[in-house]
Amino acid sequence: MHLRQDHMTSRERMDALWQYRKPDRVPLAALGTGFNTKNTGHSVADAYDDPEKSFFAMVWTAEQYGWDPIPQLSGHAVLGAKDFGGEVRLPQGEYEGALVVKSYPVQTEDDIENLQMPDPKTAGRIPKAMRLAKLQYENNLPVYFFSRSPFTMAANICGLNRFCRWILKKPELCERLMRLTIDHIFNVLEYWVETFGPEKVFAWMSSPSESNQVISPKQMEKFALPYHYEYHERLKALGINRFGFHICGDQNLNMPCLAEAPPWSHPSVLSFGHEVDIEEAGKYFPEDIIFGNIAPAVIQTGTPQQVYELCKIAIEKGKKAPGGFILGPGCGLPVAAPPVNVYAMTKAVHDFGWYV
Repeated sequence: MHLRQDHMTSRERMDALWQYRKPDRVPLAALGTGFNTKNTGHSVADAYDDPEKSFFAMVWTAEQYGWDPIPQLSGHAVLGAKDFGGEVRLPQGEYEGALVVKSYPVQTEDDIENLQMPDPKTAGRIPKAMRLAKLQYENNLPVYFFSRSPFTMAANICGLNRFCRWILKKPELCERLMRLTIDHIFNVLEYWVETFGPEKVFAWMSSPSESNQVISPKQMEKFALPYHYEYHERLKALGINRFGFHICGDQNLNMPCLAEAPPWSHPSVLSFGHEVDIEEAGKYFPEDIIFGNIAPAVIQTGTPQQVYELCKIAIEKGKKAPGGFILGPGCGLPVAAPPVNVYAMTKAVHDFGWYV
């Protein structure tokens, strides 16, 4: 590889962003959980089922492609369906890259009343997520705690179609589920804080079910946004000051509402899909670090030249973001992405991403 020599370490580069200083170049990162294990000769299922394989796959793949260590996720540390008693299977086949729900714990209204709060240390995949977190801690990396938003996690308990019907016809059921989910998220997060201390924990949330491909901005403001405010009040009470938010899918109509009074502290890392323009995101959230947003489909099925050109455009826009910019995929890195297309992102950063 013929790449320019970095002037900063990854840690120095990220520290510069947190302090609103220009790093040597645009940082590069990827949500590559399943890609990492496949890249290192393991199965995609190992990314979710074997913390050691998952962690060291992250380390080697990040070094291979020059990724900066943000984020390193445990793969659904808090997953509503599994934690509350549903059935979830590991990814299978060539293209599946995430856990798949086989049966939801809530399928009728009566099921909600029978739900029990999960054990925050033993439910679902929490023990495996904790093992990966300990590996991060032992290797002096940020300890990532990943959850869905309360809205998305509640939908994961009963299924998105059912949840959307209840929003229209029986919103009190949705409120009940969201109350359970946010309490569960923080029961588990308190376990992380007790284990590692708040200064080491990096909370990361994603909200795919709040996309405007699913709900309207009015529904988002009425049902989802109040729980974002509560989430951050409780996050601050725990003393956690590092936060990342994957604002998944087409959320263009939600951005004015989120930007009017963003509940998170600044700077936070805001990750966007290819549906949201990088330059617009920077205008809406000038105090935050914008992360994204190369289309995963192009990374998987396009040519290296196409990926390289998309990265060039994103870098040119992202360098204008007042709060800073990280180049990466617009969502999870496809497990079947050709390695040369992933390398095209690295090359683009080194060709176009320099500030000095």
